[in-house]
Amino acid sequence: MRKLLNTVYITNESAYLTLDGENLVCKIDGEEKLRIPFENIENIVCFNYLGCSPALMGKCVSKTIPINFISPQGKFLAKVCGETKGNIFLRVAQIDRFRECGLKLAKNTMAAKFSNTRQLIRRTLHDNISLRDDSGINSVLDVLSSGIDKVFKAESIETVVGIEGNCAHNYFSIFNKLITNKDVPFTFKYRTKRPPLDPVNALLSFIYTLEECDFAAALETVGLDSYIGFCHSLRSGRNSLACDLLEEGRCIAERFVITLLNLRIVSEKDFEKQISGAVWLNDDGRKKVLTRWQEKKRSDILHPFLKQKIL
Repeated sequence: MRKLLNTVYITNESAYLTLDGENLVCKIDGEEKLRIPFENIENIVCFNYLGCSPALMGKCVSKTIPINFISPQGKFLAKVCGETKGNIFLRVAQIDRFRECGLKLAKNTMAAKFSNTRQLIRRTLHDNISLRDDSGINSVLDVLSSGIDKVFKAESIETVVGIEGNCAHNYFSIFNKLITNKDVPFTFKYRTKRPPLDPVNALLSFIYTLEECDFAAALETVGLDSYIGFCHSLRSGRNSLACDLLEEGRCIAERFVITLLNLRIVSEKDFEKQISGAVWLNDDGRKKVLTRWQEKKRSDILHPFLKQKIL
């Protein structure tokens, strides 16, 4: 059983992180606002401009605690981390295994993603009888089922990625129907990423970024290189393996966003629109989302095969 520790989110743009003995200290305008022992931390996510002291970064490197720097709008900027835990033989084995079994891993990952997406849609149908006969939703369920069969017949990773793109396009075409609360003041039309052009896309991109950081941190703690993936192409500065694992877990972020909207936890006042048309969470909106996200992460998960609780 692995005990998951805390992720520290620094949302105040004027905050500065320093080191004091075995403690992480957060200061604003020179005044100490927060002090946390390193033994309780496994990941740090900073939305601030001032950054961290070199001494703190050195301490985090020695304890294999990654520091993720993200813009206040939710765009990943950089990460500070130490050497990969483990040894070079593990990394070589990782590369060899991905070269040998990359296509099989990609097939299983995407099939799991489609299956999880179907379950997400079915959960909404279970709670909303009026949507059960919706032809658009049922058509997407069929596309996802067909996608599972097709990926296992694919002969290249490029084909798998193409099938995934078609399934994702169909899925997001009905995503707005899953937002069943009619009082939600905004709608979702289609997926926009860089930048997000509406509040729903802003939430999706923000949570995807947080999830990717969590996956990358978990990979580093067990000695796997998060930059060497099997499905996403290698790209300088991108956590390709974290992105691969994120595919199977995107449904968690999407269900979380649907819950935020249907329960009216976020509203129009939690977003700001730029002249360019980009829509971002503002400071209050980020705090709301991060608080709920951290609460969700504290829930116990029973591993389906090991039958052990992951705390």
